[in-house]
Amino acid sequence: MQGLFLEDLTVGQSAEMTRTADERTIQLFAEVSGDDNPLHLDEAYAATTQFKGRIAHGMLSAAYISAVIGTQLPGPGAVYMGQSLSFRRPVRVGDEVLTVCTIREIDAEKGRVTLDTVCSVNGKAVLTGEALILAPKRG
Repeated sequence: MQGLFLEDLTVGQSAEMTRTADERTIQLFAEVSGDDNPLHLDEAYAATTQFKGRIAHGMLSAAYISAVIGTQLPGPGAVYMGQSLSFRRPVRVGDEVLTVCTIREIDAEKGRVTLDTVCSVNGKAVLTGEALILAPKRG
């Protein structure tokens, strides 16, 4: 799989992906990350919280951003240099999360690309942020 090179990128270019935060995904994320907070896994416990039910790990949505960057924009060869995140709303079990990454700035000299990153559910942002990526150069 070949990604895009720095020279192929333009400000305003974007890529997106939709994934469902289903039961299996949340269980696997808890297992891989080691985050077994009952807010994510135990319905009885989660019902007693301010959320009134289970929610997905916030970092699961952040992982969706990584997936877009690592597979689409710019794709294979991209190196994460930084990521800011603001969690706006919870993601519920079964929610479809739309992740959109849009190029805001390109520093061709340094090979760096800044992207606006947004995850949303039903048109409402659940996570916003900014990614700084080192993009591969041609040749």
